Amino acid sequence: MIDRRKFLGIAAGAGAGLALSPQLLRALQQQAGGKLLHRAIPSSGEMLPVIGLSRGNVSADPAALKEVFRTLVDNGGRVLDAVHGGPRAEQDAGMVASELGIQDRIFWSTKVSAPSRPFGAIAPKVDPAAARAHIEATFARFKVPSIDLLQVRAFDDVPAYLAVLRQMKKEGRVRYVGVTAAFSNQYAQLERAMRNEPMDFISIDYAVDNRAVEQTILPLAQERKIAVIACFPFGGNAGPDNTVTNRLFRRAGSTPLPEWAAEFDAKTWAQFFLKYVVSHPAVTVVRAGTEKASHMLDNIGGGIGRLPNEAMRKRMAQLVDALPDAPVTTPQAPPPVSVPAAILDRYVGEYAGPSGIILSFRRGGTTLLVKPGDNPEIPLVARSETRFAVGPIVIEFQVDGQGKVTGAVMEQGPQRIPLKRK
Repeated sequence: MIDRRKFLGIAAGAGAGLALSPQLLRALQQQAGGKLLHRAIPSSGEMLPVIGLSRGNVSADPAALKEVFRTLVDNGGRVLDAVHGGPRAEQDAGMVASELGIQDRIFWSTKVSAPSRPFGAIAPKVDPAAARAHIEATFARFKVPSIDLLQVRAFDDVPAYLAVLRQMKKEGRVRYVGVTAAFSNQYAQLERAMRNEPMDFISIDYAVDNRAVEQTILPLAQERKIAVIACFPFGGNAGPDNTVTNRLFRRAGSTPLPEWAAEFDAKTWAQFFLKYVVSHPAVTVVRAGTEKASHMLDNIGGGIGRLPNEAMRKRMAQLVDALPDAPVTTPQAPPPVSVPAAILDRYVGEYAGPSGIILSFRRGGTTLLVKPGDNPEIPLVARSETRFAVGPIVIEFQVDGQGKVTGAVMEQGPQRIPLKRK
């Protein structure tokens, strides 16, 4: 029995680098053995392979990404999910699939690309025409005439978006519709949508060390006959609580895989973690992101062979609960800088965001403060004379050659939201 490090060391030892040779891929496939398990989508009976690939909002080397996609489809996988990516992730996926000629071998899944809104703003009511326009842009990025699954974020205007998606389903543009949630603070919204809105799918975070959805969400999905895409099976998703991506691998560290994992055909920690999720009867597909073909093939093994029964699942959970906590790594923020009052004063005023919310800036002594809509004021930390931060959000003021402020841009992760000065 080998751990993930040794498993991937096979590729490194062969000098695989960005791509794995066909011979090495066959060797790893033979080690896994068997065929990928499939589960039925309750609303249609269509069968899907239980292991899929997610595309985050990152751009891998195109050659490496091609090997990952090829490994997915050549070993029985179909589901490619960009729910937790963005336009760039969708564009990269569409480009690679088109170059490989595998668009029709993929089950395409993503979220509705809702308009961005500034922090502090509530979900706006959705204009159906605007919603359809955002959806059409997704078709163009994937380079496909129809999309298998489109999901609405649980914190958006779910009824309005689903109404548009159901109409597009009647038109044959969308095959399945659903709702996605990524954090526990969205579970109540997701549950409400599951009880009140017809849907085919949900996607939800679920791992052996993140089992909260076993209490209500997963049983409700079974009751309502809703398919489930399980996200972040390796623990953590770099969310608002600073959880660590791939937390389970960090927790396992150099701990040997238990011998009894062989009873359900898990050869690596990755397969151990995946088989826990796959073995829940509500789960239709589990997807994980990777930019290495060897990781993709390792993950495929998590959907091959025997699965743990309920007694074994409890044993797996107990083992993981006993592992040490993963270290939480928070990026070190640059030190604040001192900005003269005269420069701060030029930013004072009101700025309009794309959702109609107004951000009001004023100077309080040596600090610039922002008031988003009707929310309380928040002090900003100066990173430069034009860039100011509040937590992970950065506001950069735009200044012309004469020193006049023409507007601002708010950066929220990969998104850049323009702010127009009033």
